[in-house]
Amino acid sequence: MIPARYPDRRQSVTHHGRVRSAADHGYASRVARVGVVYRFVLIALLAAAGCATHTPPPPPAEAAQPLPRDTAVLVGTLENGLRYYIRANHEPRHRVELRLALDVGSILEDDDQLGLAHMVEHMAFNGTTHFTGNELVHYLESVGMRFGPDVNAYVSYDETVYMLTLPTDAPGVVDTGLQILEDWARGITFDPGEVEKERGVVVEEWRLQQGAGARVRQVHLPRLLHGSRYTERLPIGTRESLDRFVLDALRRFYRDWYRPDLMAVVVVGDVDPREMEAKIRARFGTIPPAAAPRERSVYPVPGHAETIFSVAADPELTNSTISITKKIPARPTGTTASYRR
Repeated sequence: MIPARYPDRRQSVTHHGRVRSAADHGYASRVARVGVVYRFVLIALLAAAGCATHTPPPPPAEAAQPLPRDTAVLVGTLENGLRYYIRANHEPRHRVELRLALDVGSILEDDDQLGLAHMVEHMAFNGTTHFTGNELVHYLESVGMRFGPDVNAYVSYDETVYMLTLPTDAPGVVDTGLQILEDWARGITFDPGEVEKERGVVVEEWRLQQGAGARVRQVHLPRLLHGSRYTERLPIGTRESLDRFVLDALRRFYRDWYRPDLMAVVVVGDVDPREMEAKIRARFGTIPPAAAPRERSVYPVPGHAETIFSVAADPELTNSTISITKKIPARPTGTTASYRR
């Protein structure tokens, strides 16, 4: 007797004489059902593809039109070039997200500034016009915000973003949040003592990033970014630069690139958009434009006809990886035609 917990394994003979079990009959039945479903889905997909094929493209004039913005987003540009984006979002209640976004990153560093885009971001939390030392972080923690989840910033090759999450039901907190964004935009003080303390913090951050992954990256990136400035502008910088940079180089990066024509303020949350717009205009509209702005260059990653290979090995790696990357020229976006493509 076959125990009940096992499928029935009694044998039967097909009309071709092949021996198979009753369990196989069930499997064959399931395969047949799956096959029918598969054929149905395939027919449906082919029908859909046929319909799509016969959908006429939009007229050329319409295809060239910019994609429309969400009308719920209030968008504007101040006379000094700073842009703002505001959207009311009442869930969760009594919360607002503030961002100061800059079209600025490590790619813009001069040769004596490697890693200083990131260092400037650190110094934003170590003294501004209205908050000395660590007062800024202490204030935000006093209103219930946590450094990291609610208060943070990041720097990449091409952008820098400062982030605040604030309560809107506590008097004055949102106004203070806008004051903090304004301080970051034009009021980081770069106290020499604070800079020296933060230098050690950033060097330790650099050290923690060293390891097998970093060593492999050092082999691959010069090949992947072949002939590009990006190979020399990792946001973390170099140990030599972090150890030796002078205060003037740090201040110069801030002075050159933290300017309103490269900034945007973003507000999303449980707020009145028109009220926020008036506050942004009053506060950020007084930031003067740069008198002699440096060109914000765009650095391409050149193409190449040949196939480039890169192999890296490290005794600390725990797995093997093979990647194939195909580079294609950047294509324009933002129009009806590009979205359809």
